[in-house]
Amino acid sequence: MRKKLYHIIFSLLTLCCNALVSGQDIHFSQFFEAPLLRNPSLAGIFTGDIRIQTVYRDQWNSLTDAFKTFSLNGEYKMPVGKGSDFLTTGLQILHDRAGTVSWVSTHVLPALNFHKSLSNDKNRYLSLGFMGGFVQRSFDRSKMTTNSQYDGMGDGEIFLKPLYSYLDVSVGMSYNSQIGENPNNNFFVGAAYHHLNKPKNSFYRNASAELEPKWVGSAGVRLAVTPISYLTIQADHSRQGQFMETVGGALYGIKIGDDWDKPLYTIHGGAFLRWNDALIPVIKLDYAPFSASFSYDINLSKLKTSSYGRGGFELSISYIGFINREIESLNCPRF
Repeated sequence: MRKKLYHIIFSLLTLCCNALVSGQDIHFSQFFEAPLLRNPSLAGIFTGDIRIQTVYRDQWNSLTDAFKTFSLNGEYKMPVGKGSDFLTTGLQILHDRAGTVSWVSTHVLPALNFHKSLSNDKNRYLSLGFMGGFVQRSFDRSKMTTNSQYDGMGDGEIFLKPLYSYLDVSVGMSYNSQIGENPNNNFFVGAAYHHLNKPKNSFYRNASAELEPKWVGSAGVRLAVTPISYLTIQADHSRQGQFMETVGGALYGIKIGDDWDKPLYTIHGGAFLRWNDALIPVIKLDYAPFSASFSYDINLSKLKTSSYGRGGFELSISYIGFINREIESLNCPRF
């Protein structure tokens, strides 16, 4: 009986959570490892011509069936024309599974970003990016528990469709530049507008239930502290309907090896804060061309009493390299 009661409670919690977050997007604590989700114009802003990144998030195991989220993005940057302009093509794949009823969201979003050079001597670029594709949402109706089932009426939700899909479109613009004469000291600022087509977002085929557009402002700066160390600061602020989120922080990196321009390892440590929600310690290891990062959310919100301060962990792995070595000596978008 107790097991059945827990199942009912968890089902209700999942449905309530899904109803509350249906107007909000999936997010990562390591937001800097999923750039296309921040802003499609951040595609291609790295030192290299190819980048592949993956992030896995496991959240709220202390409360109920965890929210498991997986992101995979790939980008390829290529010069266009006779100047220093570049074009980046990309693909963002996102898969999220939540709660007792296996609420699943799958996104397949191609991206295209054009980088216009603003200087012949320095890395200084204005980028305009677009991303759009297919999104599918579903849940397992057989795992849903309602009062009607105990009255022999099935789940009682006769208008409920357990699967639907839609097209989603985003646009963004960013500016990135080196600071001074050192191309390794640089910054970027950007803004993005997600869900500009206001796709329908309802399991009940409710035409008035639209996915709220979302504004995201992003910024970052990377500065050398000593010849063997540097500081990377990044932050995002987003607004979607009545919901807002601000997250920011810094990583301090130390190079290990005899060649400071191409170190054997770089070890990063730092923390980020998601305002009124979580403190996020982060550690990261670079072993070129690969990087791996681990973070853990320490819950600071009102939910911390129930979660005992435990939020979720994230693991990310990335690859950044060159296919066309001629690009390595050129001015190009980077951060």
